[in-house]
Amino acid sequence: MDHAAPAPAVPTPHLGLRQPAWIGAATLAGLVMALCLVLTWQLWEAAQRDAERDLRADFDTSAREVVNQLALRMAAHVQMLRGVQGLFASSDEVTRQAFTDFVRIQHTDAEYPGMKGLGYVLALSDAERDAHLARVRGGGLPDYAIAPSGTRPAYAPLMYLEPFTGARLRGLGHDMFSEEPLRLMLEQARDSGQPVMSGKATVARERGDGASDGVLIALPVYIGRKAPDSIEQRRDLLRGWIYASFIMEDLIAHVGGERAAGLALALYDGNRVTPEARMATGAPAAAAATPALRTEQRLGIAGRRWTLVISAADGFGAGQQSEAPHLVLTLGLGVTALLSLLTWMLARSSARAGRALRKSQLLADELTVGQQRLAALADSAQRAQAMMRSILDSTFDAILVDNGDRRILASNQRFRTLWSVPDALDLGGDDAAVVAHLLGQLVQAGPLLYSRSLQLAGHEEHRELLRLKDGRFIEQLTRPVRLGHEGARLWSFRDITERKQIEQRERAHRHVLELLAHGAPLQAVLGAVVLGVESTNAGMLCAILLLDAEGRFLHTGAAPSLPDFYNAAVDGLPAAPGFGSCGSAAASGQRVIVEDIQTHPDWAAYREVAARAQLASSWSEPIRGASGRVLGTFAIYHRTPHYPSAANVVLIEQAAQLAGIALEQAQAAQALRVGEERFRSLYDHAPVALWEQDWSAAREEVARLQACGVNDLGGWLREHPEEARRLAALVRITDVNGAALVHVGAAAKEPGILGLAQNFGSLDAAAFIDALVALAGGALFHECESSFLRVDGVARQHELTLLVMPGHAQSLDFVIASTVDITERKRVDKELQALASTDFLTGLPNRRVFMARLDDQFARLQRSVDDCASVLMLDIDHFKRVNDAFGHAAGDAVLRHMASLMRSGQRKIDILGRVGGEEFAVLLPGTAGPAARQYAERLRQSVAGTPLHGDGREIAITVSIGIATIEAGDAGPDAALIRADKALYRAKAEGRDRVCEHADVPVPAALTKA
Repeated sequence: MDHAAPAPAVPTPHLGLRQPAWIGAATLAGLVMALCLVLTWQLWEAAQRDAERDLRADFDTSAREVVNQLALRMAAHVQMLRGVQGLFASSDEVTRQAFTDFVRIQHTDAEYPGMKGLGYVLALSDAERDAHLARVRGGGLPDYAIAPSGTRPAYAPLMYLEPFTGARLRGLGHDMFSEEPLRLMLEQARDSGQPVMSGKATVARERGDGASDGVLIALPVYIGRKAPDSIEQRRDLLRGWIYASFIMEDLIAHVGGERAAGLALALYDGNRVTPEARMATGAPAAAAATPALRTEQRLGIAGRRWTLVISAADGFGAGQQSEAPHLVLTLGLGVTALLSLLTWMLARSSARAGRALRKSQLLADELTVGQQRLAALADSAQRAQAMMRSILDSTFDAILVDNGDRRILASNQRFRTLWSVPDALDLGGDDAAVVAHLLGQLVQAGPLLYSRSLQLAGHEEHRELLRLKDGRFIEQLTRPVRLGHEGARLWSFRDITERKQIEQRERAHRHVLELLAHGAPLQAVLGAVVLGVESTNAGMLCAILLLDAEGRFLHTGAAPSLPDFYNAAVDGLPAAPGFGSCGSAAASGQRVIVEDIQTHPDWAAYREVAARAQLASSWSEPIRGASGRVLGTFAIYHRTPHYPSAANVVLIEQAAQLAGIALEQAQAAQALRVGEERFRSLYDHAPVALWEQDWSAAREEVARLQACGVNDLGGWLREHPEEARRLAALVRITDVNGAALVHVGAAAKEPGILGLAQNFGSLDAAAFIDALVALAGGALFHECESSFLRVDGVARQHELTLLVMPGHAQSLDFVIASTVDITERKRVDKELQALASTDFLTGLPNRRVFMARLDDQFARLQRSVDDCASVLMLDIDHFKRVNDAFGHAAGDAVLRHMASLMRSGQRKIDILGRVGGEEFAVLLPGTAGPAARQYAERLRQSVAGTPLHGDGREIAITVSIGIATIEAGDAGPDAALIRADKALYRAKAEGRDRVCEHADVPVPAALTKA
C-alpha cells in the first residue's frame, strides 16, 4: 500500500523569535534616520554658510559701492571747485554777478548734494586793506567790514558766497586767517596749488536749529592763466581761494542708492574711530543686527583721510536671503523619513527582501554621495557666480568678457546701457551680432576690429579711443584674465564724452584768449569762437552776426561752415522782429529758439534760402557787452528740426559771452591804439619839455641800502656824494619830446647825449637827492628848481616836475618829468628885487629896506636887553645950493660920492640907507654912546676932507649927523629914528658940519631944514 510524503510543517512564528527581528529593524531604521539627520544637518549647515557668504559678499559689494559713490561725489565737488577756478583763471576780474551766474548754472543743489555753499576768499595784505574796503563799500556794500576787527599782516576775507541769502549775508568779510585751522588749510592750498580739506568743523544749517559737523575744501586761485611752478611764485601770484563747505549728514545722505538702504553708516575724521572724530551718521542709524557684517574703509580726499564705518542694519538682505538652506533641510528630512521608512519596511521583510534591502542601502549611500557632490557643485557655482556678479555690477565701466575666440562669456548691465544694446540681442555665445551692433555705432571701425584680433598674454593691456556717430567718446581697455583654468579676455568701456568735450572746449577757449592776447584780427578771433563750438558739438553750424554802429542792421562776422550764398543773403539783416532768429534776438535782446524754420513766421522771408542751405532749425542768442548793450547775435543751426537741451542752452550762453568778450576786447584794442596815437602826438608836440624816465634800478638800489641800515637816505647821500652820482647813473631817460630837445639844445634823440645832467646839473646836487628821497619814499609828485646843463655846456636854471604814472608807484619804471626854463625869469626877478630894495642912484638900500632892518634890530633888542644899537641920521649941508649952482647932474654926482664915502667906512654888520633926497641913515648894531659918536665923527671928517672932482671943478661938501641910541623901552623903532632926526636938526641949528647926540633940548619950531 502507498504512503504520501508529509508536507513540511510550516513553523509558526514564535513571539520570542519575532521580537528580536522587530527590534533589529527599528534599530537599523533609527541608525539610518540618525545618519540621514546628521547628513541633512551638515548639508543644511553648509547651505547656511553659503547663504551667509552670499550675504557677506552682498554686504561687501554694497559697502564698496557706498565708498565708491562717496569718493565720486567728493571728486565731483572738487571738479566743481576747479570749474570755478577756471572761471577766475580765464578772467582778470570776476564780478559778484558773474560768480553767482556761474555757480547757479552748475545747479549745485541738485547736482552736488551735501554742499552747503560755494564762496570766494580774497588774499589781502595789510597795505591793501584800506583800498579794498573803499572799493567794496563803493561797489554797493556800505556796511562791509573785515571781521574780526584788528590789524594783521594778512587777511583772507570772504568776498563771494553762493547761495548769498539769509544768515549767509553776515559771513561776508569774515577773515578766515583769524581762525588757525582755516588759516593752515588756506596756506597749505596756496603752497601746494592743490585742493586741501579742513578737519572736522562746525557748519551752521540754513534750515532748522543748531549746527552740524562739516568740512571745508579750499582751492587756490592765482593771477594769470598758467599755474605757478614754485612755492615762491604761488605765494607772489596768489589771488585768493575758492572754497566749499559741506554738511556731513547731507553729504552721506542717500549715498549708495538702494543697495545702501540696509546699511548703517558712520564717518570719522582721520584714521581713528573715536567719538571725538565722528562727523556724521547716515541713515539708518540703528545698531547693526549682525555685528560680523561690519567694515572700516578709508578714503583720501584733498589731502585728508576719512574713515567710513559701515555695518549691516536690521533687515539687511531680507529680500536676498537664499532658499537653499530651507530646500536642503526639507529635502533632507523628507529623504530621511523615506529612508527610515524603507529601512524599517525592508527589515521586516522576509529573507527574500534582504537583497532588495541591501540594494536600497546602496542606493541610499549613492544618493548621499550624490547630494554631497551636488552641494559641493552648487557651492562652487554660487561662489563663482556671486564673485563674477559682484565684480561686474560694482564697476562703473561697461564690462564684456569673452574667451578670446569670439565667444561672449559674461557682461554687465552697464554694457547694455552704454552701447544701447536691445534686450532682444543675446549677450552670450557667439559675438558676431554684438560686434556688428557696436561697429554700426562707430565712426571708424578699425580700432575695435584691431583690438578684437589681438591675442594678449600676461599683464599686457591695450587701449583705444572710440568715437561714436552720435558724438560720444568711449575709452576702451582690453586685458587678459584667468577664469579658473581657462584664459579669457576682459573688455572695459568708459564714456569720456564729457571730459573730451570739456578738454576741447577749454582748448578752444584758450585759443580764443591767446588770439585776443596777441591782438589777432577780430574776424580771426570770431572764427575761432565759431569753430571751437562746432568742433565739440557734431551737427552744429554756427555763425556770428555783428550789429552796426546805428544798431539797425546785422552783418556777418564769422560763419565758416555756412554756404557763401546764405551768408550773403543774411548780411545786412535788419535788427527787427520777423527777420529770422537773429533779427528778432537783436531787437528783443532775448534768446530766440526756432525748432522748425519752415513753419516759423519769423523765417517767412528766408525759408527758401534756408532750405537751399539745408538748415532746419535755428537758435539765436544776443551777444552783450559788459554794459549790457547788444553787440550782435550768436546763431546755432541744425540740418534737422532740433530743440535745445539744458546743456545746449549753457553752451550757447557761454559762446555768446566769449564772443562778447572778443568784441569788446577788439573795440578796446582799437580805442587803445587811438588813445596811444593821440598821447604820442600830444607828447611829441607838447610845448612843455617832457622826459620819460626809468628810476626802477635806482629804486632797487635804494631798497638795498635801506636794508643795510641806511635810515636817513638824504643825509647819507649828502655825506657820500659819490653814491649819489652812482645812483643818478642808474636812472635811464627812455624818451624825450621835441620841446625837451629844444630845451637842452639837442639836435635829435641820440643815445648817450642826454642824461640827468640835463635835469639836475650836478648829479650829487641837493635837488637830485631830494627828488630820489621823495620818489623812494612813495611820493607820486615832486617839483623843485635846479640848474641844468645844455648839451653845449651852458648852465641854466629851470623848474623840474616829476610825476609817477599810475600803476608804477612800486617799481618807478615810468616817470614823466617836465621842465620849464626859468633862467630869464630868474634874472628879471633879481633885477626887480634890486629895484624894489635899492636906491637906483646911490645903490644903497632904500627907505623901505632900511626901515625893515631897523625893525629887525629893534626886535633883537627886545629879546636880549644886553644888546645895544645906535642910529645915525645924515644930511648933506646946503645941497640945494649945489643943485642951483652946478645943476642936478652935479647934485646926483654928489649923492653918489656921499654913498661911496659911507661904504668905505662901513663895517659888515652896519646897515646904510638913503631915506630922503639928500638924507641918509646908518644903523650901527652893537654900538652905543662914545663908539657911535666916534664912528660919526670919522664919517663927517671923511666927507669934509674929500671934495668931489669933476669937469675941471671941485665941489666941497659937508654933512651934519644926528645920533640916537635905540632903547629897549622904546615903543617902536621909529622912536629912535625921531630922536636921531631931532639931533640932526640941532646939528644944523648949531652951524652944520658937526655931530650931535640926542638931547632933551627942544628944537625951535621956526627951524627948518636948509
